[in-house]
Amino acid sequence: MDINLDPSRDDLPLMANTSHILVKHYVLDLDVDFESQIIEGTIVLFFDSGNKFRKKSSSTEETCRSESNEACKFRMLEPCHISVTDTRTSSSKMGYNDFTVCGKGEKDTSGKDGNHDNWELASEISSSKYCCDTGNHGSEDFLLVLDCCDLSVLKVEEVDVATVPGIEKFTRSPKLTVVSELRNQIVHELVTLPADRWREQLDCYARCSQAPGCGELLFDTDTWSLQIRKTGAQTAPDFPHAIRIQYRTKPQGRSVTWTSDQSGRPCVYTMGSPINNRALFPCQEPPVAMSTWQATVRAAASFVVLMSGENSAKPTQLREGYSSWHYYVTMPMPASTLTIAVGSWTEMKPETCSSNDLAAARRSFSPSEADFRCIGVCGHVEYPCRFQNASATTQEIIPHRVFAPMCLKGACQETLLRLIPPCLSAAHSVLGTHPFSRLDVLIVPANFPSLGMASPHIIFLSQSTLTGRSHLCGTRLCHEIAHSWFGLAIGARDWTEEWLSEGFATHLEDVFWAKAQQLAPSEAEEQQELRAVLRWRRLQDEVRNSPEEMQVLRPNKEKTGHVSDSGSSLIKHGLNPEKVFMQVHYLKGYFLLRFLARKLGDDTYFSFLRKFVHTFHGQLILSQDFLQMLLENIPEEKRLELSVESIFRDWLESSGIPQPLQTERQAGAECVLVRQVGVEVAKWNRVNRRPRKRKRKGTEVFEKLLPDQLVLLLEHLLEQKTLNPRTLQSLERTYHLPQQDAEVRHRWCELIVKHKYTKAYKNVERFLQEDQAMGIYLYGELMVSEDARQQQLARSCFELTKEQMDRCSAQVVAEMLF
Repeated sequence: MDINLDPSRDDLPLMANTSHILVKHYVLDLDVDFESQIIEGTIVLFFDSGNKFRKKSSSTEETCRSESNEACKFRMLEPCHISVTDTRTSSSKMGYNDFTVCGKGEKDTSGKDGNHDNWELASEISSSKYCCDTGNHGSEDFLLVLDCCDLSVLKVEEVDVATVPGIEKFTRSPKLTVVSELRNQIVHELVTLPADRWREQLDCYARCSQAPGCGELLFDTDTWSLQIRKTGAQTAPDFPHAIRIQYRTKPQGRSVTWTSDQSGRPCVYTMGSPINNRALFPCQEPPVAMSTWQATVRAAASFVVLMSGENSAKPTQLREGYSSWHYYVTMPMPASTLTIAVGSWTEMKPETCSSNDLAAARRSFSPSEADFRCIGVCGHVEYPCRFQNASATTQEIIPHRVFAPMCLKGACQETLLRLIPPCLSAAHSVLGTHPFSRLDVLIVPANFPSLGMASPHIIFLSQSTLTGRSHLCGTRLCHEIAHSWFGLAIGARDWTEEWLSEGFATHLEDVFWAKAQQLAPSEAEEQQELRAVLRWRRLQDEVRNSPEEMQVLRPNKEKTGHVSDSGSSLIKHGLNPEKVFMQVHYLKGYFLLRFLARKLGDDTYFSFLRKFVHTFHGQLILSQDFLQMLLENIPEEKRLELSVESIFRDWLESSGIPQPLQTERQAGAECVLVRQVGVEVAKWNRVNRRPRKRKRKGTEVFEKLLPDQLVLLLEHLLEQKTLNPRTLQSLERTYHLPQQDAEVRHRWCELIVKHKYTKAYKNVERFLQEDQAMGIYLYGELMVSEDARQQQLARSCFELTKEQMDRCSAQVVAEMLF
């Protein structure tokens, strides 16, 4: 394992040695300080090395081999994916107060003063000598490696779980006389409790996390990891199975964004990208490291804390002016999926409550443990699974809340609030059981660098989705809801196979949105074909303007899913700044799934998809898992020479446009909606060519267009060499372009820049400031024009927004401008 990785390289390292030991649960106890822009506190990690507390072999080699076998078992069983939690089924009345609240600032009972930061002790650690890849045999100490970056680690200690009152019930073997073995057995029994005892388990985790320390551990940090050892603990089973880390984040940590909301009030949120959560807390990042968690987060009472959690947390009043919020999850998922947002958010509620809303609310209760009964067999490790809950399977609309700054209340009520129920219902009608028991939707600050992001129990949406009609908001909401199944409930075992998340979400957003609008089949097909045309144009442009090696959906080929002996790995191109702005995984993945659905027929394909979700929810997959099951479940006559190998070759392991897609697009006839756009483009070209003197009112009558048709119209007009000012003015007035959604306004701004339409420069300024998730390309267009006024416009907008802008976006823009 190379611990001297250069952070400027393209590939993101996942350093944790998950083949030897796995975190099963995290208990976070954190304070959010907006004045210092620091989150600080403790995190307690509960491990299981998988040894089942067998008697240690006298042969070190045999011990290491058994550990390796257990790690393989973990990797096969450990489910879930990259992101999801199931939201099991907690009673809606149940809050974190049912558990013991984590304490803060316990005294260390180890006899050490605890005032040093272990640097003098850590200097004894040789990263190569104690590297887990050696197998940790001989006299060397086992080295725990956690993924960690941009954190100040202050102290690491073993937790004396044996001192917790009532914990004796977890000491199954009365013959254990070695205290360290007793502690580890307690943790093992705790992490392996059956799913129906989840409440008891969370309570024990909370109480154990408050136990006193029983000795500091040696630690060291480098760019990407935290390395911890205990003198004399030579193997993973010997290493303490409960440790507490005291740490604080840094204001510029790459997992945490400190900014202001649209009302100018301070807020903070975690993006989890591109380095995931390792700058929020020390963790195991590889997807196989599935864990549960619970968290206590304290902040000033004026702030709302939202988080990935199965419970809709309410604040507990602490000392004057401070509140505490508590969240938990019971479905194992990667640490990268945990999300937190703290700000002066206001909960937005519908102005009226219809009878349909009331009916949905009655269907959307959270059942208790008694409601669980097996409905088919699940393939994941044991946890309280909604797919085994009869009530959850028929729950079309899960409980949901909307949060935003108060200044966006009207936009949320007008656009977002009314869209959530039909979008959730549509998703359920296509895929079945919602993997999560509830959903929060947060309108994030203007500097959020994309239109949306899905995490367990919470979706971030950009304010750009609220403008114009409901189309952009609806489609994006459907996209993020689709991630509950693909990306969260089912995740990629190798994060380079991003298409398994984004391709599915892009394909399903069209299907969900058509059902949410209750479109007739023919109308739905027309709209989906129109969107296919738009995506085809984007894919062609992306392929022309991106490096070939970044156009491959399965870059590791036959090595996909492979990790080192320790469990560490790399995310290909994970740190490449260009990757953030690329859509190849979305688009090629979408076209592959559309290609398969059309070959099989929608009924066959979506019937299979429901079966696939039921089979693989809560698990990690590779591309071949999906493709093999698909081909095994369709009749021979429908396979049409399809094979896993041919799909790998044509779609996943080559750059450029897949040959089957080129053939399909060349042979396809234009749909009615696309032909309508063609007619309107011809009208505008005639208007543009007409001399001013011959201008007559009413010469051309323009049809009303859908938002996607407007996007296509403007893209066609962008291909025209010249458009005169009066044509642009007429275009603006005809379609009310400044009031359209962000996708339409983006193309309108491109036209303004290309043709130097100075009267509308204010539209460009507004877009660059209010639609930062989409404005990066416009900065480039303004600079390429070499027009002094346009370049000044770009620089002035950047000066106004750069302090709040997403750091990755700001870096890219600065390189364009200076």
